Amino acid sequence: MSRILLALTLLSAASAAKAEIVDIRWSGDGRFQHSTSVPAGKFLEVCGKLAAGLQVRWQFESAARVDFNVHYHQGKEVMYPVKLSAVANARDTLDVGIAQDYCWMWSNKSAVATTLTLSLQR
Repeated sequence: MSRILLALTLLSAASAAKAEIVDIRWSGDGRFQHSTSVPAGKFLEVCGKLAAGLQVRWQFESAARVDFNVHYHQGKEVMYPVKLSAVANARDTLDVGIAQDYCWMWSNKSAVATTLTLSLQR
């Protein structure tokens, strides 16, 4: 599914919430890092095409607790290899089972903005 269609789907599903969608751009040594502020009541997605068989080590830290997931779309169904609620940090390795666009997503349900730092390594 194209990122534009994905963005439109998420925006309609989230109604008033707006997403910041960031494309993964790997460095020469296979890393991606991103730091940003996630406004109150909004969400952030970091998305990119991943090949089957790839392993991606990921970790993030947030100044406030956020809802977090890693997901991809299979037809109309959303698949969640990872889904966590009210966490300020997490780390794991994503084993990519099928070639697909995968998204790391954070929802800030608090009343204040939070800073967030993400690191991916393939």
